[in-house]
Amino acid sequence: MTALLGYHLALLLRSQRWLPPVLLYLAALAVGVLGGGPVLDSLGWTAAGLLPVTAWLVRICATQEPPAARSVTAAAAGARRAHLASLLAAAVFAAVLGTVAVAVVALISDPSSADHRVAVPRLPAAAAGTLAAAVCVLLGTAVGALCTRPLLHARGWSLAATALFALLALVTSGSPAKCAVTALVTGSRTGTVTWPLLSLLMAALTAAAAAGLASALAPLRGSDGGGAAS
Repeated sequence: MTALLGYHLALLLRSQRWLPPVLLYLAALAVGVLGGGPVLDSLGWTAAGLLPVTAWLVRICATQEPPAARSVTAAAAGARRAHLASLLAAAVFAAVLGTVAVAVVALISDPSSADHRVAVPRLPAAAAGTLAAAVCVLLGTAVGALCTRPLLHARGWSLAATALFALLALVTSGSPAKCAVTALVTGSRTGTVTWPLLSLLMAALTAAAAAGLASALAPLRGSDGGGAAS
C-alpha cells in the first residue's frame, strides 16, 4: 500500500492538477482570514474550506490515471487496493495542506475571543483547529469517494454531486463537519476551546465506510463505468 500511495501522490504532484483546488483554498483564506482576527473564528473558516477542496482532490486522484494505466495498476496490485490508495493520496495531500494552513492561521490570528476581551491560548486553539480540519478532510474524502468513479463516471453529474454534497456536509445539522466548525465559532464568543473528538470519530467512520464501498465496487465496474475487464 505504501508503494501505491507514493505512486498516486507522485502522479498528483507531477500532473499539477492540485493547483486549482489549492489556489481556490488560498483565495478563500485570503478573503475569510484576516491577520489579527479572532483565532478560533479564523480556524473555523480554515477548516471549513478544506472540505470541498478535499472532495475535489479525491476526484482528481481517482481519475488521474489513463484507463490503460489504471488497468495495469489494478492487475498488479488489485483494483480495491489501487482505488483505496488513490483516495488515501488525496486525503494525505489535503491533510498536509490543512496542517500548514492551521499553523499559519494560528500564528497570524489574535489569541482572543471574538470581542477581544478573553485570552485564548494559542496552542490549544491550534490543536482544536487541527482536529476540526481533520474532520473536514475526512468528510471531504467521503464526499469525493461517493461522487466519482466507480460510483459516478459522468463528469457533469460527478461535479454537480460533489459540489452539492460538500455544501450539505458543511450546513446540515448533525454533520460532523458542521459540528466541528460550529464548536470553534461558538467557542470564539466566550473564549472557550473545545476539541471536536466525537465529530472526529464520526467523520472517520463515515470516511472509512465511503472509501470501503468505493473500493469494493472498483473491481466490479470498469474504467468506463461498465463491467470490469476480465
